Parts: sequence; C-alpha cells; structure tokens
Amino acid sequence: MLVALSDPTRRRIFEILAEGPRAVVELAAELPVSRPAVSQHLRVLKEAGLVVDRQVGTRRVYALNPQGLQALRGYLDQFWDRALASFKAVVEDGKGDDETP
Repeated sequence: MLVALSDPTRRRIFEILAEGPRAVVELAAELPVSRPAVSQHLRVLKEAGLVVDRQVGTRRVYALNPQGLQALRGYLDQFWDRALASFKAVVEDGKGDDETP
C-alpha cells in the first residue's frame, strides 16, 4: 500500500477520491496527466486494495476502499501506539523534567 502511495500522482488521486467517488474523466480533469495514465494509476491503487470501482452506465466510478483504508490505518497505528507508549514512559520516568535535584 505504501509503495502504491509513494507516487505523487497516485497520492493525489487518493486524496481526490477521499473527497468522494469519481470517474476517470473527472480525475483526469483535475490532474496534469492523460486519462490512460490515470487509469494505470488507478489500477495500481486497486491492486494495492486502496480503491474499488463500479460500473455506472458507460463509466467506471472509483472510490476509496474502506477495507484497504482500515488495513493501512492499522499498519500506521502500530507506529503511533509505540510512539505514545515511549512518550508515556519518558513522562512517567521523569526523564522529561528540566529541573535538576
């Protein structure tokens, strides 16, 4: 998932889709790349489990995948939890005190 989001264009597509579902043509209108390029980026995001698509008439509409977002958040939360635990340990041990006894 992180590899998929490492590309700036894919990250921007991801951010746009966070605002709501879009068709490829709508995404391409907001980006400095062609529709075929947007489709390729969407394929990578879909393979990573970050987006899903559905057919609406003659268009495919893309949206963020809630399960993919949950997996990504779970991965990132482990680092946040470790950072908070470390901060708590420092505060409780008094290592953060500026005063010298």
